[in-house]
Amino acid sequence: MRIDIPDDKKLVHEMPMPIRWGDMDAYAHVNNTVYFRYMEQARVEWITSMGYKVAPGEESMLMINGFCNFLKQLTYPGELILKTYIGNIGRSSVDVYTTMALTNAPEELVAAGGATMVWVDMNTGKSSPWPEHVLSKIR
Repeated sequence: MRIDIPDDKKLVHEMPMPIRWGDMDAYAHVNNTVYFRYMEQARVEWITSMGYKVAPGEESMLMINGFCNFLKQLTYPGELILKTYIGNIGRSSVDVYTTMALTNAPEELVAAGGATMVWVDMNTGKSSPWPEHVLSKIR
C-alpha cells in the first residue's frame, strides 16, 4: 500500500544525512529499516530545533504510527537531504512528513514517509491537547 503525502504541508526543517557503510544489508543496499531511522533522526532534530527534549519528562511528543514509500534503492557512499514537513494539526496530534533525496540530485525523491505524532502526558500515558507553547511553534 502506498500512502501519498499531501500537497498541503509546511516545510519546518531540513538537514543532511550521510549514508553510512553500516546502513547497507546483505543485498548491498540501504536496508528498509534504516529509512525509518533517517526519518526518526529528522524528527528528533526538528523537535530539538524548537527547544524541546526528546527524552521523556512530564510531557512529550510521541509517534503513534508511521509509513515509508521506498522509491529508489540507496547505497554507500552518499548523502541525503531530509526535509521535514507538517500537515494537519489536530487537538493533540500532528502529521509529520519526511522526504529524502540525494544531495547530488535534490529534486529526485528516493523515499517519502511520515508519522503521526501526539502530545502525551507521561504521568497518565494518554494524549493531551497541545499546550499553547507548542502550538505557537508548530503553527
